[in-house]
Amino acid sequence: MIAFLRLAVFGLVGMTIAYWLLRIYFRSTQREELEKDWAAEHPDGGDPDERDAYIEVGMESYGRSLRSRLIWLVYVIPTLAVLVLLFLMNQY
Repeated sequence: MIAFLRLAVFGLVGMTIAYWLLRIYFRSTQREELEKDWAAEHPDGGDPDERDAYIEVGMESYGRSLRSRLIWLVYVIPTLAVLVLLFLMNQY
C-alpha cells in the first residue's frame, strides 16, 4: 500500500511538472506565432498598444481552444494506463 501511495505522489508530481512545461511551451509558441502574424501585417511595426491588444485577444482565444485543453491528457493517459495495468495484474 505504501508503494502505491509513493507511486501516486511521485506520479502526480511528475505529471504536474510535465503539464506546466507543456503549457508554457505551447503558450510561448502561440504567442510567437501571433507576433509573427502582426509583423507580417504591419511591416512598419504599427502601434504598440494595438499590437499588445491583438496578442492578448489571440492568447485569450487560444486559452479556450481545443489545443490548450488537450494538455490535460498529461494527467489522464498515465492515470488510465496505471489503472488498466493494476486491473489486469489483479485479474490474471
